[in-house]
Amino acid sequence: MPSSPSRHLALITGASLALLAGCGSSDSGSDERASSGSDSPSKITVVASTNVYGDIADRIGGGKADVTSIISDPDQDPHSYEADTRTQLALSKAKVVIENGGGYDDFVDRMLKSNSSAEVINAVKVSGRTAPKGGELNEHVWYDFPSVAKVADSIAAALGKAAPDDAATFTKNAEAFKEKLKPLQAKETEIKKKHGGEGIAITEPVPLYLTGASGLVNKTPEEFSKAIEEGDDVSPKVLQDTLALFTDKQVKALVYNEQTSGAQTKKVGGAAKDAGIPVVPVTETLPKGKDYLAWMTSNVDALAGALDK
Repeated sequence: MPSSPSRHLALITGASLALLAGCGSSDSGSDERASSGSDSPSKITVVASTNVYGDIADRIGGGKADVTSIISDPDQDPHSYEADTRTQLALSKAKVVIENGGGYDDFVDRMLKSNSSAEVINAVKVSGRTAPKGGELNEHVWYDFPSVAKVADSIAAALGKAAPDDAATFTKNAEAFKEKLKPLQAKETEIKKKHGGEGIAITEPVPLYLTGASGLVNKTPEEFSKAIEEGDDVSPKVLQDTLALFTDKQVKALVYNEQTSGAQTKKVGGAAKDAGIPVVPVTETLPKGKDYLAWMTSNVDALAGALDK
């Protein structure tokens, strides 16, 4: 579900735009990182809003894409990222842009107004995921493997459009990537066979596509996870209801977003540990030293291991 304005990734300011016009760069210390330091004209310039999509694009590009991931610090809450002139400059040069969409990284669309020629891939739109009736969209589609497969195809198509001579290579690389997603889906099916219908708790909706595909039932009060995601305080009653999930042994595991930890989520995590209920940590961006496939393999394995205890 989209975060409230207070937790949206911050938009570039008018003052920063003025700086961009004057100097074209900024030393503001953003989390922007480039997977390749060059601006080689022989490579397709790709900008991804997070290193999740940057890693996938790099894999599909196979060395023929110069990929920049805007948000890549695993120790930072992605919602606290402040876009700056370096972000604007990178987006202004991109041939292909990959954004999550769904309200997660709105700064990308705002900044792309200066680069109408970029091929833009919106992962949420590509996924086809929509809000449930009477509910809100869960925009964290990178935890949904069928959606990620669709995004891979879209990346291959966009790269192929930018470099037609290499289109077949990009398609082949996307197919190879999708083949490696299949074992992850098989693991979800295995979890569903063993633990389908069992309850879990979450701190935020980040992992719900994964847990849902694994047949698990989220028993967390919606008011709790929504408040945490939007950066709001949880009411005492809702917090008490959430803590009761652990003291009453209503859930088999707590899936905990490590990148947005606060006093109330720490209290929930402590309650789970005190009750002997496993805590499964997840993040919104790639941990250091892991690519997308290794990261998701760790997540699925950790979930299965917790449920088997």
